[in-house]
Amino acid sequence: MKFTVNSAILSQRLQTLGRVISAKNSMPILGNFFFALKDNQLTVMASDNEIVLTTVIDLVASEGEMEFTLNAKTAQDAIKEIPEQPLEFCVDDNTLEITVYYQNGSYSLMGDSADQYPLPKPMDERLTMLLVANSFLYNSINRALFAAGNDPLRPVMNGVYFDQKTDGLCIVASDGRKLACTRMPNITSERASNFNLPQKPSNIFKNILVKETGETVIRFTDREAELKTEHYTMTCRLIEGRFPNYGSVIPQNNPNEMTVNRPALLAALRRIMVFSNAGSPLVKFRIEPGRLEISTKDVDYRRSGVETMLCDFNNSSLELGFKGPLLMELLNNMDNDEVVFKMADPSRASIVVPAQQAEDEEVVMLIMPMMISE
Repeated sequence: MKFTVNSAILSQRLQTLGRVISAKNSMPILGNFFFALKDNQLTVMASDNEIVLTTVIDLVASEGEMEFTLNAKTAQDAIKEIPEQPLEFCVDDNTLEITVYYQNGSYSLMGDSADQYPLPKPMDERLTMLLVANSFLYNSINRALFAAGNDPLRPVMNGVYFDQKTDGLCIVASDGRKLACTRMPNITSERASNFNLPQKPSNIFKNILVKETGETVIRFTDREAELKTEHYTMTCRLIEGRFPNYGSVIPQNNPNEMTVNRPALLAALRRIMVFSNAGSPLVKFRIEPGRLEISTKDVDYRRSGVETMLCDFNNSSLELGFKGPLLMELLNNMDNDEVVFKMADPSRASIVVPAQQAEDEEVVMLIMPMMISE
């Protein structure tokens, strides 16, 4: 059996699929890629028994039909060093010995039988379907991952929650101290539905979306979801359990509003955080009309930093503290030049939103303040 494939396309797809494979597999064969040749197309699959990622590549030429597996690390390392050119694979039907011919030489390696490879089962027909533009989906998942938890005792907080309502789709994550919510009001549905995507498949799919155009078709049941782009299909198990009512923790009437330049605030935070206490990196905001003072200090080492910058503020004065690294991470996950802080007091969550929301997208970020001790 023979087939010819573009080396650059195959290498890029294998590098993407390789992110699924775990260092320690429950089954040795899950350390392999699954290859299936049919109708002048090559289907390649990777799995860790929780996530299955598949891609289909159009071939330059092919003869016959066949299924086999190949060690993932060997395949990735061998092919990524070959400059872009046609690769000819010759696979012995009986021994599964594989010879790969390229312009300046050839490789010989052994494949394995595909009989024991755990192929995914068809999804339950009682499923829900969504259609989301890849650009919106990438931004939403990227923001949500910043806020997702990492607590094994609260697994429902460790994923990216897709909440489809009749008036729009919300993609949310929270660990209790911070929250990120992106609402897309143009993606509506006749009935409400939701699912909770674990962090590993969320990260893998986010990286896929960087190079994909068009839309993603999402199909899901109570236990699993399938996300399909032009070149990839990912199927994975979902996090079971009820996600908290995130809407109830987003304050609706924080009276103090400050508009500030996001890149300038980030730059100031990077400079003064050098002088913060590593164990409790508190950043203090002292806000007055037209003026924001940012300060931090480390009493143990007798060092401190303070900067002032311009802002728009709708009240007389306010003092509030934030965890510096957390605030910087939040601001790094926003795109707008101008952001609005909606604040109340240290006991209530503060909201950060873009000064001007993008079309068909509403972003809300939440962060819990820290108590200021003089």
